[in-house]
Amino acid sequence: MNMACVLVVEDDKDVREMLDLLLTTSGYETMTAENGAIALQKMRERRPCVVLLDLMMPVMNGWRFREQQLADPSLAPVPVVCVSAVHQPQEVEKQLQIPCLGKPVDFGELLDEVRAACSSAGAC
Repeated sequence: MNMACVLVVEDDKDVREMLDLLLTTSGYETMTAENGAIALQKMRERRPCVVLLDLMMPVMNGWRFREQQLADPSLAPVPVVCVSAVHQPQEVEKQLQIPCLGKPVDFGELLDEVRAACSSAGAC
């Protein structure tokens, strides 16, 4: 059985490494990207069961990533969970049509979102 693969898109190296460690110790395989452009490239190489997406990043931010993802029929179905220090997560959820967890993130809540997305998507 393949392990479920999670793509962590986060420009802050410390946060990226912390999420990577949390997910790998929880039994997930991970890929990481420091911006949306790299994330799209990695998704085309290997499709994750869920993307954990920061919004504020250089090169390509989370909003632009989401536009590009939805414009690509092969990537559009991949679930995305926003993990960002936004002031109004509910507004982001409405605008992007995805769940949004505020930073600092609650690890239990994050793992619940990943588990739900990966169980419906199956292994990568």
